[in-house]
Amino acid sequence: MPWPSRKRDKGAVADKKEPDAKIAKTEKETSDKEEEEKSAKAPAGSSKSGWKNWKKKESESGGEESKITYCHWLLKSEPESRLEKGVDVKFSVDDLKAQPNQTTCWDGVRNYQARNFLRSMKLGQQAFFYHSNCKEPGIVALVKIVKEAYPDHTQFDQKDPHYDSTSRKENPKWSMVDVQFVRMTKRFIPLSEIKAHHQAHKADGGPLKDMMLFSRQRLSIQPLTQEEFDFVLSLEEEKPH
Repeated sequence: MPWPSRKRDKGAVADKKEPDAKIAKTEKETSDKEEEEKSAKAPAGSSKSGWKNWKKKESESGGEESKITYCHWLLKSEPESRLEKGVDVKFSVDDLKAQPNQTTCWDGVRNYQARNFLRSMKLGQQAFFYHSNCKEPGIVALVKIVKEAYPDHTQFDQKDPHYDSTSRKENPKWSMVDVQFVRMTKRFIPLSEIKAHHQAHKADGGPLKDMMLFSRQRLSIQPLTQEEFDFVLSLEEEKPH
């Protein structure tokens, strides 16, 4: 799609509301081999009332432990204008909704771990659309994967801010997927609220205890376990704190 690149992960910018974020290494600071090795290792993946309800639901379902798998995603994009090599990389959920068939390619990712997550995405899987690097970051909508990974055309476009002169068409380094708007969340779910649950769950073993949003803040493509996805989605039913 001939649209300026707006989703990137050259080490995505840490959210402005997270000044204490640990800055992850970008591929400029880490060798290709180190990034590839790290990308093969994916980590596992509040109100007290919300966690009590979750525990009850878990106990009713048996709470059987199983190998952790990732079947949902969190995709960060910037809703506010920012120039990168002279190109505005802004892309909000409203921009997605304005696209033909409310569908777009998720291009411009330039981090090996994020790329590998893109390549793991399956048709029909759902993801949170997350507004990042803005006054109040957080989840605004749900999208779904409508085309699995294929070569990102922006890596070969010299006019694109994410052009990569080292990538070859016979063996492309970078991939993208197509995503389609599903619906807005019933309310905006801010990062601050998710963080409060994360901190509570670290203490009592809740589903967000290992959420990658707080261990790899700069990663713009993040996997979610079923438990993480379901818990965060359940927050749209609660009154904002």
